[in-house]
Amino acid sequence: CYFFILGLRVTVLLTSSLMVLGAGLRCVPVSDLEIRKKLIHGGQLLNGLAGPTVMNAAPFLSTTWFSPDERATATAIASLLNYLGSAAAFLVGPLVVPPPNGTAQGGAPSNTQHIKDRIEAVLYAEFGMVSLIFSAALAYFPSRPPFPPSVAAASQRLSYRRSFCRLLSNFRFLMVALAYAIPLGVFSGWSGVLDLILTPIHVSQVDAGWIGFWSIVGGCVVGIAMARFADFIRGMLKFILLLLLSGATLASTWFTLTCLTSVTHLPLTTATLYTSCILLGIFLNSSVPIFFELFVETVYPVPEGISCGVVTFLSNVFMGVLLFFLTFYHTEFSWFNWCLPGSCLLSLLLILCFRESYDRLYLDVVVSV
Repeated sequence: CYFFILGLRVTVLLTSSLMVLGAGLRCVPVSDLEIRKKLIHGGQLLNGLAGPTVMNAAPFLSTTWFSPDERATATAIASLLNYLGSAAAFLVGPLVVPPPNGTAQGGAPSNTQHIKDRIEAVLYAEFGMVSLIFSAALAYFPSRPPFPPSVAAASQRLSYRRSFCRLLSNFRFLMVALAYAIPLGVFSGWSGVLDLILTPIHVSQVDAGWIGFWSIVGGCVVGIAMARFADFIRGMLKFILLLLLSGATLASTWFTLTCLTSVTHLPLTTATLYTSCILLGIFLNSSVPIFFELFVETVYPVPEGISCGVVTFLSNVFMGVLLFFLTFYHTEFSWFNWCLPGSCLLSLLLILCFRESYDRLYLDVVVSV
């Protein structure tokens, strides 16, 4: 919604400044632990306020700057590069900050002061990177190109109120929105506690970090490849999603049954855990830009930021509900694992029943001709 009201440049500068301020608050050297905790929570809140721009900027950016045969690829690159930061987080935590519970290699408990110093080093590094990005955006980040790259980029969009009315009354949009929000929300919550899920089957947090890293990197590579394919052969977004969600359903079922090795007697090895988790991450993460493009095509001329903002909000709601239940049922994770194949299967059925349309693409092709 920020893009529709403020424009691209102002929105990026505003949100990146919130990230700089949030990262800076976490680095304030205060000895009082209560004040330090409030500063960290405040910094996280500011960072969260900037989150919608980072997650929803890709479709608006691709429409504004790229031609119809490049839009899906641009959306994939812009949206999935954000996921590379999450991939780095899977490695930075275990590799830079030693575990505090005596599970470090060799079994010796880590020094508390050493852990504190490492955490502060990570926070300072994040503050430096965010400040560098803000400086680059401040120096040069135009709102739009000199000439619109397509008819859709120059066309008039619906107003803020009419956009929400159109979204809430569009049953097809609600179908595809749920198809995105349910599995991606469940997967986000699941991957956030992956080390806890894998601990009962004797997988270290370092191995869990590598699993999360490769699943995200693989998802980025496959997602960009799929988006490039969608640019070459237009009108195939539903077919691509059916393939990706079918693979996600099979991979998540494989992982869940593997974790129940006492019942299923499937081989529980590092190779099977790595393969099933990485395949699951590849299939779900690579579906994100395809979903984004389908949202925009389905509800055009609703602004891209509004439609993608609504589905991102729904995804966060499902993730929050799942993590809320996790606070009550945190001693046994089999129910959490079963949520994955269930959500992927539900999404697959919704996409199977979905009737696709390409309103934005139709406008570009017909008017150009």
